[in-house]
Amino acid sequence: MRPSRRLHIPAAIAHPVRLLPLAFLGLILIGTLLLLLPIARSGPGSPTFLDALFTATSAVTVTGLTTVDTGTYWSPVGHVIILLLVEIGGIGIIALATILGLFIGGRLGLRTQMLAQVDMHVVSFGDVRPLFRRVTVTLLSFQAVIAVVLTLRYRAAYFDSWLESVWHGVFDAVMAFNNAGFSLNTDSLATYAGDIGVIVPVSIAVFIGAFGFPVLAELYRGWRRPSRWTIHTRLTVWGSFLLLAVGSLAFLVIEWSNPSTLATQPFVDKIATSVEGGIMTRSGGLQSFDWALVRPETQGIAILMMFIGGGSASTAGGIKITTFLLLAFVILAELRGDPEVQIGRRSISGRTIRTALSIALIAVMLVVGSTLLLMTLSGASYIEALFEATSAFGTVGLSTGLTPHLTAPSQLLLIGLMFVGRVGTIAAASAFVLRRRQPRYHLPEEQPIIG
Repeated sequence: MRPSRRLHIPAAIAHPVRLLPLAFLGLILIGTLLLLLPIARSGPGSPTFLDALFTATSAVTVTGLTTVDTGTYWSPVGHVIILLLVEIGGIGIIALATILGLFIGGRLGLRTQMLAQVDMHVVSFGDVRPLFRRVTVTLLSFQAVIAVVLTLRYRAAYFDSWLESVWHGVFDAVMAFNNAGFSLNTDSLATYAGDIGVIVPVSIAVFIGAFGFPVLAELYRGWRRPSRWTIHTRLTVWGSFLLLAVGSLAFLVIEWSNPSTLATQPFVDKIATSVEGGIMTRSGGLQSFDWALVRPETQGIAILMMFIGGGSASTAGGIKITTFLLLAFVILAELRGDPEVQIGRRSISGRTIRTALSIALIAVMLVVGSTLLLMTLSGASYIEALFEATSAFGTVGLSTGLTPHLTAPSQLLLIGLMFVGRVGTIAAASAFVLRRRQPRYHLPEEQPIIG
């Protein structure tokens, strides 16, 4: 009997932290090649390489920034390709492969479980199987419910055929739950501005999708017992509601008299649009108004929200809300003079704090540096460049209309930002500088003057 031949993965890339970025790069490459097919474009000729690469990256990273109009530039085949890339990218290519293996009945090897850990941010190997099952059921079920709600509304008010209503309902449900800003309409959600039957379901899908898969799994087990939630779930859930309240209220107050956004809308529509403005800036990317016409103060708040992002291991980007709140508790502990950082009767390890600081500082350097480069390469103003760079890094997809008019180098810069924002600053950096062995010695300590 001949021995079975196993695929050998070079040791240089075999570590899960390195395989994760490579897996996403592979999916982006496949998506680019598919979008380059002539049948993927609605007009004559094949799509340009840069448009295909940008769209594939934006779809895999569930961002939604585009260099072309999604509804008119791409054909129905192109739309299906984008939909599949968003769905696969949303749950993680490694997670999807593991889920398929579970349903087929295959076994999970140690390396596969380690890969799943990195992508899903689970703590122990025992959490992988049940987590993936719950994620799959929750993901598909929630998208199906939102798709049905949107389909019924579209058929009743906007489209004459059931086929068109179903397609728009499914597409928008997938984009909303995966926090991707693609739309089949030229004006995104502007056609449905003020329509609670559309804006509310889409906003709910974006909000829930930004929780993160581990949080959804824990809520599935015990949503009625908040006192037993983990610190991660508490920070994510209550922090998300806090940012929603702050963002929505700020949008309502600042834009109340702006004729380009809220001034001409009835009171109920103002509330709905404000809630949308508070949710979509976290990572949704869909919009029922033009972000180029909002007040500068609103753009500034949106930039902060995009930078923070959503929950860890979710379809949202940014530094993540847990990172943001953890750093807030670090500052609070320093001001109080506490010897350690405590959250909800739990102490936070120094390693976790260092990771949070590293993520935040790397993100600041990436966004600020990219903003300066965008200003240099495209001649954009500071606020325009900062808005676009933060949207790309946070995988949000909101735009003031600058992206389609950027030069090729500037668009390549946004591609890099979207990739790092999806894979994660720590994973992307560690993929190239990861140390195989931990040092077995400790150097003498010294305390430089701080402040």
